[in-house]
Amino acid sequence: MVFSFTYLVMCFIGVAVGIIFGALPGMTATMAIAIFLPLTYAYDLHTSLFLLLGLYVGGISGGLVPAILVNIPGTPSSITTGFDGHPMAQRGEGEKALKIGITASFVGGIVSLLCLWFLTPPLAKLAINFGAVEKFLVILFALTIIAALSKGDMLKGIFAGFLGVLVSLAKNYTLNNKFRLVPEFMEPNMYSGFTLLPVLIGLFALTQIFQEAEKGMKENDFKPTDISSSDDSKKFHFSCLKGNGINLIRSALIGTFVGVLPGVGGSAASLLSYSQCKNFSKHPEKLGTGAVEGLVASEAANNGLTGGALIPLLSLGIPGDSTTAVLVGAFMLQGISVGPLFITQNPDLWRAILMALAVANVFMFIIMFYPIKYIAKIINLPKARLYPVIILMCIVGSYAANNGNMFDVWTMIGFGILGYFFSKWGLSAPSFLIGFILGRDLETYFIDAIQGSQGSLICFFQRPIGNVVWVMIVASIAFAIWDARRSAKTAK
Repeated sequence: MVFSFTYLVMCFIGVAVGIIFGALPGMTATMAIAIFLPLTYAYDLHTSLFLLLGLYVGGISGGLVPAILVNIPGTPSSITTGFDGHPMAQRGEGEKALKIGITASFVGGIVSLLCLWFLTPPLAKLAINFGAVEKFLVILFALTIIAALSKGDMLKGIFAGFLGVLVSLAKNYTLNNKFRLVPEFMEPNMYSGFTLLPVLIGLFALTQIFQEAEKGMKENDFKPTDISSSDDSKKFHFSCLKGNGINLIRSALIGTFVGVLPGVGGSAASLLSYSQCKNFSKHPEKLGTGAVEGLVASEAANNGLTGGALIPLLSLGIPGDSTTAVLVGAFMLQGISVGPLFITQNPDLWRAILMALAVANVFMFIIMFYPIKYIAKIINLPKARLYPVIILMCIVGSYAANNGNMFDVWTMIGFGILGYFFSKWGLSAPSFLIGFILGRDLETYFIDAIQGSQGSLICFFQRPIGNVVWVMIVASIAFAIWDARRSAKTAK
């Protein structure tokens, strides 16, 4: 069943479309999944996952094309790819740099897949023993990680995450059957709160459209680049990766680890991997001038993120990044709950996810590696013709979220405007979305824990696992404060 023709075709289409979204500056894998998520209404979950995971892998990988050719990261996770990739392209080694990046991306994706395979089941088995207290504390810990890794903007990270929690509570409260945080005119449409799909489409697709509209829908001024070279020394050979074996594995593992941390994002993965590459390099002064090891470190890390971000989602029900937060919508559309019982209750689905990631990485390598001369021309697609189609897809997808409800279209527009102002105020949309998704569970587990202890708060400090999580929470907050002060001193 996993190797059925339909699954493979959907995965191939997903990877190809994801590469296009990743290669166009300003369009991301998250945006691609948000736009195509409504299409999964027509398919079963297995087919949908092959499409969505293909979009995920392709979108992350495609970002290396503009990063190397025009020094503009196609996705946030490609932020360090241009450091060494673009100097190589300027030396006439564009094709060589692209193929090195594609190979490193493939290795990073496979390493993260192995980590997902081996780490998720034991973590899920541990999480099965969690009660309401432990689940509440784990979600609280996830929200503190958002703050701890906000890189000098601790208060903004906390604010964005808990604002998401607050907005998620705007609905009818079942215990007293009264609405909270909801204007009276919105009450008929807000019994269950804001629908997730229009919220994420607004935050990650419409917001980007607004930002591009502000710049002006001008024709791309990227000059077509001849990436091939007749000089054999400037051509790609697998021997170009000689001596980078440890760098490949280390960077892929760093990307996977960062993916496990909720709300961190691909840019942090590539930056951390690049800095570690510089620390371990025999010639650190060459990084930034077209060094192969720098390009390898960046691309192995950002694709290592793909499997890593799925580990907390499938074992604890906590999205690792904004893209996996969007994937929650796919599971919800099919009535599937992610969390500690996901693997035991859905073994076929678990195997399908592993197989979809493996197939997506293979397709990514085949689609990008061999016809890379033609893939590189994607950056010249005119946005003025592409974005109106995307806007139409956003509206149709939001309208169909609840079988044709215009309120969801207004929700999408409202959160698109909110996301636009987030970008102006320096607030993190992924942190807000993760808070929005986790907010309802945070409240539910808190109420369950309080009811189980007859209203006593002491229950949060009586269980051994809970106390371990408290230590992690305190450590996370302490690190956030220390990092904020260090960043402030550096800025001075």
